[in-house]
Amino acid sequence: MRNVMKKTCIALLCAFLPLSAQAAGGGSANLEHVEIRLNDTHSLQNGAKIFVNYCLGCHSADYMRYNRLSADLDIPEEIVLRDMISSDAKIGDPMTAVMPVKKSAEWFGVTPPDLSLTGRLRDAKWLYNYFISFYVDPDSVSGWNNTVFENVAMPHVLADLQGRRTAVFTTDEDGQKKFDRFEVQTEGQMSDEEFKSAMKDLTGFLVYVGEPVKLKRVKYGIYVMLFLFVLAFLSWMLKTEYWRDIKSSH
Repeated sequence: MRNVMKKTCIALLCAFLPLSAQAAGGGSANLEHVEIRLNDTHSLQNGAKIFVNYCLGCHSADYMRYNRLSADLDIPEEIVLRDMISSDAKIGDPMTAVMPVKKSAEWFGVTPPDLSLTGRLRDAKWLYNYFISFYVDPDSVSGWNNTVFENVAMPHVLADLQGRRTAVFTTDEDGQKKFDRFEVQTEGQMSDEEFKSAMKDLTGFLVYVGEPVKLKRVKYGIYVMLFLFVLAFLSWMLKTEYWRDIKSSH
């Protein structure tokens, strides 16, 4: 009886874990939809480029190694060594942040988290909207805030690309502050459309980093489905032949 109850509790826990993870990530009802395609190698390559240039200075992705990145995303190792590694790391090393941990904690008040599993902890929709939702906030320590992650410690490192914006809030009937719209202060190097496309690529890369094997699993899954389809067809033909012999013998 105890074993049955134990198994039941474990099953219930596994069932509710995804729900609790979504709750931890905040509501996503009002977030913009984004479609991530892990088979789009060019998009993942661009996402990797953005991550290395704008994120890897502070955030590690220690579960991902440069040689795995090279193999999965069709990036020659010599290009990875030349353009994607700014430290003394080797091609087989993990993607560790350049900034020392102690220094980052002093400068930001908190150590920037490792982003290896962020694509699994936070869904793609949340990540994408987080990247595009920074705004200028003179009252915050960094001078920035985010409508998806309120009072975020991270400054807007992509501000040169997106530009500087302020957020306009309204008050609902219950007296709660509600986001209304952004207002542009200064233009960035990219148009709004170009920036959102780039953030889609960055989101896709983090989703890939969270579960790299998914690329191959999806690829092999197609072959498995085709094999099962052919096997089912041959089994049906074999069954038909057997029944034909049985009927003829009677």
